[in-house]
Amino acid sequence: MKEEPLIKKYDPEIMRKILSFSKPYTLHMTIAVIALLLATAAELLLPVVIKTAIDGNILTPDPDPAALTAKGVLYFFLLLAVLLFSFVQVYLLAFTGQMVMKDIRVSLYNHIIRQSLNFMSKTPVGSLVSRVTNDVETLNEFFTSVAASVLKDFSLIIGVLVTIFFLNTRLALITALSLPPVFIAAAVFRAKARNAYRRVRSSVARVNAFLSEHIMGMEIIQMFGREESTGKAFGKENEVLLRAQLLELYVFAFFRPLMNLFTSVTVGVVIYFGSSRVQEGDLSLGVLIAFLSLVQKFYRPVLDFAEKFTILQSAMAGGERVFSLMEESEIIEDTGKGKSWEPGRGKIEFKNVSFSYKQGEPVLKNLSFTVYPGETAAIAGYTGAGKTTIANLLTRMWEIDEGEICIDGVNIQDIPLEDLRKGVIPVQQDVFLFAESIEENVRAGLDLTEEQTAQAARAAQAAGFIEKLPGKYRFDLSENAANISTGQRQLLSFARVLARNPAIIILDEATGSIDTETEKNIQKAVERLTENRTSLVIAHRLSTIRHADRILVLGSGRVQEEGTHEELLSKKGLYYNLYKLQYTR
Repeated sequence: MKEEPLIKKYDPEIMRKILSFSKPYTLHMTIAVIALLLATAAELLLPVVIKTAIDGNILTPDPDPAALTAKGVLYFFLLLAVLLFSFVQVYLLAFTGQMVMKDIRVSLYNHIIRQSLNFMSKTPVGSLVSRVTNDVETLNEFFTSVAASVLKDFSLIIGVLVTIFFLNTRLALITALSLPPVFIAAAVFRAKARNAYRRVRSSVARVNAFLSEHIMGMEIIQMFGREESTGKAFGKENEVLLRAQLLELYVFAFFRPLMNLFTSVTVGVVIYFGSSRVQEGDLSLGVLIAFLSLVQKFYRPVLDFAEKFTILQSAMAGGERVFSLMEESEIIEDTGKGKSWEPGRGKIEFKNVSFSYKQGEPVLKNLSFTVYPGETAAIAGYTGAGKTTIANLLTRMWEIDEGEICIDGVNIQDIPLEDLRKGVIPVQQDVFLFAESIEENVRAGLDLTEEQTAQAARAAQAAGFIEKLPGKYRFDLSENAANISTGQRQLLSFARVLARNPAIIILDEATGSIDTETEKNIQKAVERLTENRTSLVIAHRLSTIRHADRILVLGSGRVQEEGTHEELLSKKGLYYNLYKLQYTR
């Protein structure tokens, strides 16, 4: 696996895009910032109240108990104010982060789900899932960790500097002398932390990739007795990860005590100079105590600034991946949008259609054929001849390179995509059912009554097994519908198509993986599917298409032969060779 590229420290364009999603929550963020500033102000007033209590009450010859009590009450209410305003700030920024994360996820999903099959074929599913989950989560951390801390830390640093200069300019200047080495140390830390963070990310990615690959290949590992060797290899990958994590720990373990050292040295210097001035009468004890409290507050945000840098980098990296995906677009353009179209009798025409998945490697070359209304036409050919491609082109899951495809004389490019895909529905070779109830799978988004759903199931010969399941139509399918058989999954896919009653049906290898026991039900369902509608049947098993009205045999990207099963066998051409290959031993 390649090393990850160095992450940009800060990309204003990515930040602009992140903040564009937060516009609907401007009020929440404004209130959060106001609450943050009020909490910081209240926190800075605490040492000042202590100073006035010491100088104005405790150390006076004749202290006023009522005034001291009032300062104690004020101190208590300032603490409550810090608590209340901090809660408001943290909650509102976290709320904004969660809402922005939700909006980005929904936007990403809607973007992905509209992409063409070409996009999906070259983009790993795991990568897409990672973008929608992990990378979006890093953007949430920006709001909950980075934005809140940076705003608070910045306001605290400015507030402390203003307050200490207000209390005593000379001690403030002494404190300011420590700033250059502090900022140099923070800059060095950021550089080291950035490198360590990159190494950890790269190592984690390698471990995850190794783990995913070898768990998927567990059967092969056991079959070839590779348990011990792969275990050692995984151990080595983890050692690399451990070294990277220890480097990161070392960087943080060194920086935190270093900042504490700067704090202690500065406090010591302030005590040294301040105490002598207190003894000389040039400085009050209250000012010195308040000053020391503020100095200790000053270094905490500097430490936070440096440590939040890695989270900012993570957010920048996550944002870059999220928004780069949003900018990738291979959406099939709805060129027929706004036009009206109603499915007619279902005549299909391919006119000189050419198509290639890769440039220079055509799958179809000037392909022309016609399927007449109500006809069941089968498409046969060797693997890779383009049979499934025809199904994808007819539903505009891919765009043709040249030529024209028409339904009832209308170019499919002039048909609204939604109408086209309602009128032409394929039954896929690999049936996909969602992990939800049978009822929801059959409806597939349609607003059907229970009776209409059951009617579609009966027509597809699926009602028999559904009625025997616990919960019947409300029976929940597991992932990949693993809790029902292959044949039952196929019948449910037929029911899903029949519920929509399309003008044209494409049976794309629909009976290619059906067990013998349910073959009769499948054949009945196919007869019901193809009844009174135009049908394209695509199958490798020639026995399933022998009763088709017409068979088109593909070869070299064109129709090489056409006719009935018997006519094609008598020609002893390409179809005859295919038939012999399957049934002659």
